[in-house]
Amino acid sequence: MTASLVTPGSIIGQEGQHEHGEGTSVHGGNIISTVVGYVHVNEGTINVTASKPIVSPVVGDTVLCEIVKLNEKNGEAMVLCIEGKPGSIQPQHLYGQFFVTGLVDRFMHQTSDALRRRDVCRAVIKEVEPVVRLDFRERDDCGVLHAICPPCGDTLEAHLDGDWNVLCPTCGYQSYRALADNFGAGWAELDQGSSSLNNAGKRWGAAAEAMFAKGPAGRATFIAADVREDGRERTYFRFEGQAGDGRRGQQRAAPGTRLFVGGLPREIGTDELRDLFTKHGDMTDCIVLTDDAGVNRGFGFVTYADKAMAEAAISALDGHRINGRRIGVRDADDDEKKGNKKERKEPQGLKLYIGNLPFTSTSEQLNEMVGAHATVNEVILATGPGGKPKGFGFVFIQEKDKGEAVVSALNNSEIDGRRIKVDIAKPKGSKGGDRGRDGNKGGKSSREMQALREEEGGKKRNRRSRPKKD
Repeated sequence: MTASLVTPGSIIGQEGQHEHGEGTSVHGGNIISTVVGYVHVNEGTINVTASKPIVSPVVGDTVLCEIVKLNEKNGEAMVLCIEGKPGSIQPQHLYGQFFVTGLVDRFMHQTSDALRRRDVCRAVIKEVEPVVRLDFRERDDCGVLHAICPPCGDTLEAHLDGDWNVLCPTCGYQSYRALADNFGAGWAELDQGSSSLNNAGKRWGAAAEAMFAKGPAGRATFIAADVREDGRERTYFRFEGQAGDGRRGQQRAAPGTRLFVGGLPREIGTDELRDLFTKHGDMTDCIVLTDDAGVNRGFGFVTYADKAMAEAAISALDGHRINGRRIGVRDADDDEKKGNKKERKEPQGLKLYIGNLPFTSTSEQLNEMVGAHATVNEVILATGPGGKPKGFGFVFIQEKDKGEAVVSALNNSEIDGRRIKVDIAKPKGSKGGDRGRDGNKGGKSSREMQALREEEGGKKRNRRSRPKKD
């Protein structure tokens, strides 16, 4: 058979007709090539001789690589070649990983402060298994060899100016790179390498710290159109009504025109919501909110051009049923509906606390009990979730001077076999210096004071002293 060039996956024979040899494998009865090379048949055995020898990296090898991925504290580079070992690299060794601490002898906030994607670098292999680990910091000849300007695409030049060590001759862009000695010099031998511009061990100045403080978004730049793709105009996402400089916030709809729609069935999307509300006026915005998986979260927002349209939609659709579910429609900016209600004013009069009540107690029962001693303005029984009574309440009496008399007459009296506690309620926000009825300076409730009195009246145990250890 005449030698022919094949690529991995090429079918070069049938199992049974030939034996598979070096550079081949068997799959589904077919003998296929596993390398790029030339096919040879020798005594019934098919072999593929690689056009380039397969090389495997070892710890200590020097590689040339291109930066392809940058995270906050680590990154990834594609290995282009192993210096001194010409040949093809196996897929498991094609990409190497590195940490921010292995870039340069200087504190780096994140990897993109010393490298950028598409930078060509030299690195030393520190590990091969389970993944290839790269280091740029160990030697002066390791680091960035070639870099392009992110804004305009021209080649950056080594130029030390304060915190920055690279400069674009075209647009004046300045930045920092972990430079190798041969940065921008190809394979030339340098007496004084560019690595001396890395300012190893020095602190960052005010200019760099100001940029770092802006976060990752403040450092990002796009490659110019003429070097990044086909020259089409780049479009950017903006929030509704946001100016291009990003200094203006999202434009708010006119008061009363934006509606909140709740209780939506899961199968209802933005299109269905728009169809339902469009007949009540001109809408400027309509959306049903979804989670990360794209599932309807059960509510959405509709914005009309005019408040009268929004009011018409509320009147017609609040309580409307969709697939058996009743939806709620209201003004999205209505503070009262959103729960931002003003603090409710308490009834007039002196406020009395009544505790240890049976759960069967009623407002009428307390009204009758306290009403025998003073004029009752209002009775409030505390309740929990589901309206369950919590065993205490408050009574407001008109005559503020009768508080002590009511407490004296009703405290420790019984209701349905339970001894109740009656006291003058402390005002909200009372300071620790305010005295209660019992001379309480700490602002404690009657129950807390009673517990303290019972503790003081009980017997105190004398603690046995323990012998000290040597």
